[in-house]
Amino acid sequence: MAPLVGLARCLVFLSLARDVVPVPSPQSIRSDLTILTHNDLYGNSSTRQAATIVLSARGSRSNAESGCKALQETLWDPADHTELDFLRYLEYENASDDIGHYWIRSRSNTGCRAITTLGKIKAIPCDTKLPALCSQSAPLGSTSSNNTGPAWQTTVRTGEATVVGYRDKLAFRFLGLKYASYPARFTYSAYQAPRGQVSALAYGPGCIQSSCTDASCSEQCLYLNIWTPHLPSNARSSKKAVMFWIHGGAFMSGFGSDTTFDGGSMASRGDVVVVTINYRLSTLGFLATSQSKSRGNYWLSDMVAALDWVQNHIQDFGGDKERVTIFGQSAGAASVRALLASPRAKGRFSRAIMQSCPGGTGYSLYPSIAEATNKTNAIYAANGCTQQNEAGRLACLQKADPAKLVTGTTTYNFPVVDGTYLTSSELLLDGSGPSLDVALMTGVMRDDGAPFSSFSKSLNASQTLTDQGYDADDILGSDLFPVPQSGNATLDIFNLTARVATDAMFRCPTQSTGFSALKSKVFPVVYSYEIDRGFQLVSWSPNPRTCEAPKTAEDPLGDPNLPYWKCHSGELYYEFGTAIREGRQPRDQEDIPFSQYLLDTWTAFGRTKHPNPDLGFLQARGFTNTSAVVKKITPWKPTSARDLKLRVLDVRPRDEGFREVKQCEVLKLPMDYYLDSSHSADVK
Repeated sequence: MAPLVGLARCLVFLSLARDVVPVPSPQSIRSDLTILTHNDLYGNSSTRQAATIVLSARGSRSNAESGCKALQETLWDPADHTELDFLRYLEYENASDDIGHYWIRSRSNTGCRAITTLGKIKAIPCDTKLPALCSQSAPLGSTSSNNTGPAWQTTVRTGEATVVGYRDKLAFRFLGLKYASYPARFTYSAYQAPRGQVSALAYGPGCIQSSCTDASCSEQCLYLNIWTPHLPSNARSSKKAVMFWIHGGAFMSGFGSDTTFDGGSMASRGDVVVVTINYRLSTLGFLATSQSKSRGNYWLSDMVAALDWVQNHIQDFGGDKERVTIFGQSAGAASVRALLASPRAKGRFSRAIMQSCPGGTGYSLYPSIAEATNKTNAIYAANGCTQQNEAGRLACLQKADPAKLVTGTTTYNFPVVDGTYLTSSELLLDGSGPSLDVALMTGVMRDDGAPFSSFSKSLNASQTLTDQGYDADDILGSDLFPVPQSGNATLDIFNLTARVATDAMFRCPTQSTGFSALKSKVFPVVYSYEIDRGFQLVSWSPNPRTCEAPKTAEDPLGDPNLPYWKCHSGELYYEFGTAIREGRQPRDQEDIPFSQYLLDTWTAFGRTKHPNPDLGFLQARGFTNTSAVVKKITPWKPTSARDLKLRVLDVRPRDEGFREVKQCEVLKLPMDYYLDSSHSADVK
């Protein structure tokens, strides 16, 4: 465990022992607690900084003051702010039976005052029973600074545990919650209920991977994190939809604590509860053997255990266990696909979003344990485990250096058909499997494959395609993939291979998934999209500058209106609303409004099973930018097998038909790919 993590966990127990100011909870205050703010995603540069903590329980003005004091706050003073329209959400949500009046701070000699949801203030008898608005003085967290001190701490009681988290300006944060009893290496995890006093002030260690094998990573890494705008005081309190995020990283890397996925903005602006998780990676998460307790898919057992934790406890953090959306990108999307295919995950979620889900073996097609044997044997040999029987070799590997098991060329990182967590070689979309009562949204970035192509030293298009593993004769002979003629031959050939990679790896498998699922009626509804605007991650931008908007003298941060590739992972800052938090300044006047729109769209799907933000919700929150977009466009309709429409997500969203359909046929990935049983031969 990293020293800072250990220090944070020790500090919480000191705070729990304080006699003067105990850590408050909704139960001790006897009221639901809700953090309400506008949150336009501009961070500390926003002109709309008003925030309040809503105490929904009705009481006298004296009761309201006591409740705020327990939070180390005072009654809220609207005179400190000019923008009050965010209060309208209190009426929209029916947070109080007495819609419209909330205790606020009184000025000297003015008696007791209340404010309406329209911002009107009037004198009220002090013994009137009203809900209250408290000040919210917790600072906005950042990647470099998060104040977890006693003033901001809050406890949640769940099961037999008391969990201590903290708040920042946007949300209550509970980090590093252990969700499973840690299993022996190469065995399956299972949900474990929290018990006793639990610190949730700092992220738990990440799962061991090649980029992180020091004290900040561990084999004991099964932790989840929660961001919530709302803490209930009892079981009858209202609950929020849950967004359960699964990180990508080719099943080899990644963290639930990656600040790209900080859930504060999504929870605050989207009015949802956000959960992120760690899960075991590389050989430690995937090694498949013939031994009954070690048949692979330990990573998938981790996800099921985390979903079980959510089903048992998320209601105490304000979440609705009946409205859980699993969503992920890249290998995270492949994880969503595997959870949809897994009988062990059934009933634990009702919505799913697959973002840039790769096709092919390991991501959409699962080999058998026998087909993984050669790789398993190579791992044994690389670690000196040469015993005659597999039980002996496995026992040897269980003692091997974990850092060696996740690095180098001799690793394993693919799902397998283990017979329990995965019982078929794929998510069955041909009608032979069960229908799933799960709303599905799926799509890609416009140039998803560009980071997985490469600049070639050859100026011969045929040779370059062959070197990158494609059938050059079919591709070039089709006349459907012309080589651009810009005068820069190297860039022109990259343009070709990036297009082929996007189609082959992402677009064609994704579109076939949607078409096949609809044809076979696997899901009740499917929404298809493609994103035509990208904001590449600081931490991952392959083939430098191809995925970045070109910089000009007029636009030194980049001009998104000029041509550039909209690459894999280019939507993540937008959907989580973390661009500014991660140090990316807006390149133009559209970057943050587009982030607002994408976040609002994703969370609308989580709340309602369709991705059209409700105008009433938007107007109540004061989200004028997204409201303006929604008013100008037609509603996003589900895709149908007879009308293969996708929503193009850009500054001006629009509908188009599925893209590159003829090109997908050339690549032998036609619309009916997942309906044709012969594709199972692609499993290697």
